[in-house]
Amino acid sequence: MALARKGRTQRTVDYWPGFVDALSTLLLAIMFLLSVFVLAQFLLSREISGKEDVLNRLNSQINELTQLLALEKGGKQDLEDSLANLQASLASSEGERSRLQALLDQGAGSSDVANRQIGDLTGKLDEEKQVSARAMSQIDLLNQQIAALRSQIAAIEGALQASEAKDDASQTKIADLGRRLNVALAQRVQELNRYRSDFFGRLREILSDRENIRIVGDRFVFQSEVLFPSGGNELNPEGQEEMAKLATAVLDLAKEIPSEINWVLRVDGHTDNVPLSGAGRYADNWELSSSRATSVVKFLISRGVPAARLAAAGFGEFQPIAEGDSPAARSQNRRIELKLTEK
Repeated sequence: MALARKGRTQRTVDYWPGFVDALSTLLLAIMFLLSVFVLAQFLLSREISGKEDVLNRLNSQINELTQLLALEKGGKQDLEDSLANLQASLASSEGERSRLQALLDQGAGSSDVANRQIGDLTGKLDEEKQVSARAMSQIDLLNQQIAALRSQIAAIEGALQASEAKDDASQTKIADLGRRLNVALAQRVQELNRYRSDFFGRLREILSDRENIRIVGDRFVFQSEVLFPSGGNELNPEGQEEMAKLATAVLDLAKEIPSEINWVLRVDGHTDNVPLSGAGRYADNWELSSSRATSVVKFLISRGVPAARLAAAGFGEFQPIAEGDSPAARSQNRRIELKLTEK
């Protein structure tokens, strides 16, 4: 009967291979988690740049760390289950040892066999206690890692919230700056329009409302016949007289415009749609219109108008103000336009 009990006892405590497999799985899981944690730290320090990238990557890392936390919780549960099994086996072994000791004390069965069984059970019991202690240490270490992961997730969430708050503040500041800039630009435009109106009023007075000098929109228009000979770019005497009056008006206006308004008088040359032969001084209407605008600018500079406040441009025949090929339409399109604008 004692031998039969011994056989049943050995089958009951034969759990060691399963425990070794569980412990190996636990160690592999911990090594994997530590590797992933180190990789996540590296990627986090490298990838946090740029507002939009920061938000996306932080969210991604939070998800990954949350998954790791779930995995570690699962590993912790497995350890706790293994520990519970060990403790149950330990209790069973202690009970068996006590039973054998009682049989020995009563003189039942062979004392040598009972002593050997007690010795074996005592050795296994000590081993189980050591394994249990190591398992408890592993559980403590795992708890520390879980706490560290939670702290890391909390820090990332804090950084994410701070980044979002900073982004909201930046957007608000940008919107406010845009509004203030629009207000400032509107004020500048209003000031420039006022000075442009004064400038046009003075030009009307000094140019005596001649029929071939008129205002079109925000531009003062001189017909080319007033200023230049046909096909030429040199101001004729009548044109020089008109441009001298213009220079006086510009110089008077320049004294009144505040220095913070960066204004410029643009001189635009235009021709009709009759192409040049190319045999003369100018190859085409582009060159003729540009040359005439430049002549006006140079004359104004010679009369004291600052060169930095002047600009010349040629448009050839491509910006007509009168449609058609009639002599009257072509005459209107041959012109010099003056526009007071901001740089």
